[in-house]
Order: sequence, then C-alpha cells, then structure tokens
Amino acid sequence: MREQISAASRVVVKVGSSSLTTPQGTIDVDRVDALVDVLAARRRSGAQIVLVSSGAIAAGLGPLGLSARPRDLATQQAAASVGQGVLVARYTSSFARYGLRVGQVLLTADDMMRRSHHANAQRTLDRLLELGIVPVVNENDTVATDEIRFGDNDRLAALVAHLTRAEALVLLSDVDALYDGPPSRAGSRRLAEVRGVEDLAGVEIGRNGSAVGTGGMVTKVQAARIATGAGIPVVLTAAAHAAQALAGADVGTYFHPGGKHPGTRLLWLAHATTGRGRLVLDDGAVEAVVTRRKSLLPAGVVSVEGEFAAGDPVDLCGPRGRVVARGLVNFDAGEIPGLLGRSTRELASSLGPEYERELIHRDDIVILDSHS
Repeated sequence: MREQISAASRVVVKVGSSSLTTPQGTIDVDRVDALVDVLAARRRSGAQIVLVSSGAIAAGLGPLGLSARPRDLATQQAAASVGQGVLVARYTSSFARYGLRVGQVLLTADDMMRRSHHANAQRTLDRLLELGIVPVVNENDTVATDEIRFGDNDRLAALVAHLTRAEALVLLSDVDALYDGPPSRAGSRRLAEVRGVEDLAGVEIGRNGSAVGTGGMVTKVQAARIATGAGIPVVLTAAAHAAQALAGADVGTYFHPGGKHPGTRLLWLAHATTGRGRLVLDDGAVEAVVTRRKSLLPAGVVSVEGEFAAGDPVDLCGPRGRVVARGLVNFDAGEIPGLLGRSTRELASSLGPEYERELIHRDDIVILDSHS
C-alpha cells in the first residue's frame, strides 16, 4: 500500500503556489528550503525526483506591484515571465546546498497533444534524470492560450508522472488531506484512503483554489484519478507533511492505483487535449464506436461543428449532445460535410482512393463515456 510510495525509485512531486509564496506574492525562502530539504534527502537515498512546481505567476505579483492574481491572460503571462526566473533561481540556489542541479522544463498542453512534442518532452525528462538533474516542471504560462492550457498543475503533474513512468505521485497543497466535507467545518472527516470512485460518493469537494493559485481540491482529485488509472499510487497532503508522505507514513489521503499503464497516446488524448470541434453521431455510430470499438465512418456522422484540421483532436457526441469519445480526425472540417452519409466505397469511387478511409481510426479514439 503506502510502501509503494516509500519504495518508489522515481517520484513526481507537485507543489502549489500557496505552499511556496507569501500572500503578497513573494517567494517564501524558508518554505522553499524546507521542501528542498525533503526532496534532497529522498534524492540522496537513490530515488529520482521530478518536481512540478506552481508559483511563477504568484512570484511575479510582487515585482510587478500587483496585489492579487490578475484575471486577464496577458497580465498573467507577464507575471509568469517575471516570476518564472525568480522561482527557478530560488530552486537553483536551494538545491545547490546539496550539490544538486536543477533543469527548467516548461510545457504547454499543446506539447502533450502533438505526438512529436510529447515524445521529445519524454526524451528530455528521461535524459535530465539520467544526468542526475532534478527537473523543475511548470506550465509555460507565457505562451499558453485560454483555449489550450492545462489550467492547473495538478493535471500536468499526473500526466508528467505517466510520461516519465514514475512509480509514485505526491500532491502537496495547503490542505493536509481530502475530507468528506469542508475541513473547516466541525465533524468533517479525513479520508485516509480512496480505493475507487465509490469512496468519493457523498464527499463535498471544493472547487476554489487559493488567492495565488488556480487549483482547488477538485483538480487534485481529478489528477489522482488520472494517475491511479495509469497504475500510479498517489498521496495528497500538505507541504508540511512532505517528508512523512514520501516515507509512507499515514498522512494525507492515499489513492490506490486502479489500472495498468495505458498507451501514452490514449492517455494524453483523454486528459491532455481539448476537442477542436465536434462530430455529432447517430445512435448506430455511437454504438459502433463506444460498444464495439469500431472506427468512425462518414456514414454515421450527422453534422460537423467547429473549425479543425486533419490530425486535430475532435469530440464525438451522441444525438443528444453528450460527448462519448475523442479522436484524431483524418480530414479538415471543411471537407467533412461532403462526405456525410456516404460509404467509403462510394466516396472512393466518386472522389478518389484517398477517400476510402475512416474519418477517425479506432486506434485514434479514446472512450470518454461508455454509458451513453
């Protein structure tokens, strides 16, 4: 059980903004040093550590004279541009006390969506770890867009754990565990373990993050589901309990791994992409794709929504609008209306042999809702 955490040879640790900074937006040197003390000790024991760290935007608030996290994307990106350098400099100095070097890795959701970028990120992280470097990973806020972004580093951490084939994920927050109600409410009970979604029935999960962060408890639970679904155990606890969590002590909430490592492409398709458009399917096509795991053919598509290009991820919806799957489409949005309702043989005969293919091949489809 928790021994999996203490025995893991490669661990991803995620820390939130509120655990690193003061309310005024400046880096809290003592907090950073305390975290690094714990990570360096684990590193000296022979384990490899990947640190997914929030805090760039928060660290930029003070230097820019901002009293709170900005709401508009441009100012967030300006704060991240200033704050990222401050954050990495602090980590560089703190880890240097133990003779350890850090390497900055900035990722966008687009890096996870595009297979060539995804593979390159994996190679880079693997090589950094081979060289004894501690990768410090963050979302590249300076170039991310509202449409293409992780939105919080909890989900990023879960995907990085899978990307690096980590054996454990530790999510550090300003809350010491998942509770069955608001922690401040009398009678709320800590959930020491979560074995599956049934353990979360009736649990009130907060959605609001801190004043300097983006995530709430809901994003941490979602991240835990991604990681455990890929066979990676997760501990969620406060940054102050990092040492105990890494040692396998009974702190925070332990999420049991519930699956085997899925194919990397399907994991990122499900969790690191956003549909660039929608294909509305008839009932027969939904049954073929979801239940029988068949490819999507033009004959089963009723309509096309949005603008997208061949190779983009698109959502597949049933007749009543529920998203049932996501896939990588083989045609541009503008080409598809002329293909709908026609068999691939008919299309090949009238338009050429290149049209005798699926809209989306079954190997490029991930099921999101099998109950529709």
